[in-house]
Amino acid sequence: MRPEHIRDAIAIITIDDAAYPARLRAIFDPPSPLYVRGELRPADESAVAIVGARRATEYGKAVAEHLAGELVRHGMTVVSGMARGIDAAAHRGALAAGGRTIAVLGCGPDVVYPPEHSGLMREIIGQGAVMSEFAAGTEPRPGQFPRRNRIISGLSLGVVVVEGRLDSGALITADAALEQGREVFAVPGRITDPTAGAPHRLVQQGAKLVCSVGDILEELQLPALARPAPEGPPLEGIEALVLAQMDVTPQHVDQLAQRCGRPVAVVSAALTALECKGRVAACPGARYSRRDVTTMMDR
Repeated sequence: MRPEHIRDAIAIITIDDAAYPARLRAIFDPPSPLYVRGELRPADESAVAIVGARRATEYGKAVAEHLAGELVRHGMTVVSGMARGIDAAAHRGALAAGGRTIAVLGCGPDVVYPPEHSGLMREIIGQGAVMSEFAAGTEPRPGQFPRRNRIISGLSLGVVVVEGRLDSGALITADAALEQGREVFAVPGRITDPTAGAPHRLVQQGAKLVCSVGDILEELQLPALARPAPEGPPLEGIEALVLAQMDVTPQHVDQLAQRCGRPVAVVSAALTALECKGRVAACPGARYSRRDVTTMMDR
C-alpha cells in the first residue's frame, strides 16, 4: 500500500528564520530547511521526546501514553516520530491531555506513514506540528528514519526510551541525545521481554531510570505540579474487585471471572461499566486491560 499524501499548507523554515527552533539550531548538524505543517511555538523549547518499539507491549503503550499526558500537564511539549507502537501512544497521550505534541517524520511532511495514522497526523497538526527535513512528496525509505532521530532528540531537553530491542532505532535516538548533551531516560520492563533490552542497556550505561514523571522533572530541574485529584468517586463493590485483579496486560473475561470468583455475566457487566468510566480498555477477543496506569506506577 502506497502512503497517503495530505496536501495542505507546508511552511518552509530555514535555520536563519526566527521561527527555527533554537534548541535544534544548536546541534552539530541542524537540518535546513525544515518543512512544517501546523504551528511551532516558543513554548515548544520545553520539550521531552518519548520513543520506543514499534511492536510494543500493552504495558509499554500504556506507560508512554501516561507519561506523555503527565508531561503536557506540566507544560511540556511531547516529541516523537509518529511510528506505530510507543511513538503513536506518546502522541495520543499528549493529545488526550490537551497538550502540544510534535511529530518528526522520516518522509515528506505530506506523506502519511504508517498509512493508518492519517487521523493521528491531522490531530497532531491541529494541536502541534508535523515536521521533516525531507521535502513534500518524499517517500519513506529505511535510511531516512535513523537520520530523523537526531531531530527528535535535538528538539528536546531529554529522551525517554520506553521499550525497544537491542537493535532498536530508539537506541539511535538515545545516542544522538548523548552526543547533543541531552538527558537520557529509560523505563524498565520485564527482564524476560525482548522489548526491555534497550531501556535496560541504557540504565546499565547510566541513563536515569523512570518510575514516574517526577523522575523526569527532577532530572531536568523542572517544578513538579501537584497531582490532580482523582476523577469521580472511588469504585466500590464488583467494579473495585474486578479492577483490582487487572493490569495493563489484556486478560480474557473468563480469566477475570475465575480470579474474582464471580459469574462471567456479572464480571462482564462490571467491565462494561468500567470501560464507560475510562478505567479499562476493551481489546480484541473479549479481553480487557487496565487504563489507569498512574496507580500502578505509584505502587
